[in-house]
Amino acid sequence: MRGVDYQQSGMFSYISAEQRVPQDHPLRAIRVMAEAALKETSWRFAAVYARSGRPSIAPEKLLRALLLQVLYTVRSERLLMEQLDYNFLFRWFVGLNIDDRVWDVTVFTKNRERLLVGEVAQGFFNAVLEQADAQGLLSNEHFTVDGTLLEAWAGPKSFQSKGDHPQTPPDDPGNPSIDFHGERRTNATHQSTTDPEARLARKGPGKEAKLCYAGHVQMDNRHGLVVNTRLTQASGTAEPAAALAMAAELGGRRRVTLGADKGYDQKELVRELRAHQVTPHVARKVHSAIDRRTTRHPGYAISQIKRKRVEEIFGWLKTIGGLRKTRHRGVDRVGWIFTFAAAAYNLVRMRNLLPSAT
Repeated sequence: MRGVDYQQSGMFSYISAEQRVPQDHPLRAIRVMAEAALKETSWRFAAVYARSGRPSIAPEKLLRALLLQVLYTVRSERLLMEQLDYNFLFRWFVGLNIDDRVWDVTVFTKNRERLLVGEVAQGFFNAVLEQADAQGLLSNEHFTVDGTLLEAWAGPKSFQSKGDHPQTPPDDPGNPSIDFHGERRTNATHQSTTDPEARLARKGPGKEAKLCYAGHVQMDNRHGLVVNTRLTQASGTAEPAAALAMAAELGGRRRVTLGADKGYDQKELVRELRAHQVTPHVARKVHSAIDRRTTRHPGYAISQIKRKRVEEIFGWLKTIGGLRKTRHRGVDRVGWIFTFAAAAYNLVRMRNLLPSAT
């Protein structure tokens, strides 16, 4: 018998969002781990909130909403608020009841700005990493480092000369026509008017030059978890400098290994790494700074296999985490969201690794 297409909105509902979310949904395990990390980070919120006045959005709810934005590749806060308005799953994860009113996007953005200036993202990242260590997911001996370019929120037309020069009125103020042919543009002579801290860079010969930042991660080789992050201005020396800075936090206690690609095969870097009790398992160039005292060990060949997994991290951060083109400007803010997205990646990875989380 054919059913009747009869539609009438119900006046009452006795089913909560908790009942709507399946027990085996991946977000359930992620929410448990995120709650534990937020509890450890709670003391940092006191430094960025006043003790009196009108209550604002709870920072825990705000960070859970930002975590959803990363996990589900929501491209803007406006779309995030739209999803929170009708998506039961999002409401449950953030901690909103079905009848709770969703925040105005401007109010949400202004409250988010309060957290961007603090070390909240780093604290959340560290708390997630402590959970991974407590579960035995980290080796604490074998690591990999690599860097990638993150396109800045600035167009090539904003990359203009630093000096004062006469300008003709644009034909279109919103999108003027600019002829770059014959003009040599470098970071020494030009600067973006949209994001002054972004730098013109390209990944390799023949690649298109774009305004970018350099994102660096340090990966634990056991399960491919991110154990450290850095975000710097894009330059030819950004990757070795970031690798040395992160390696300095590893060495000293015991000898560890650090895998990397051929771009890190530099005599000065190799010498500095050894001084920090870090054995450089770097891929060799033709005239390499890595000799037989490193390559003769079986661990070197293993590191060359494991180090390639770092590309999975960059792939996830750019395709899922929304960092192919940043939504923020400045090293501090882009670095904040880069670290926060790395923590989100670790949560997803830990959910897949822990038997109790599935």
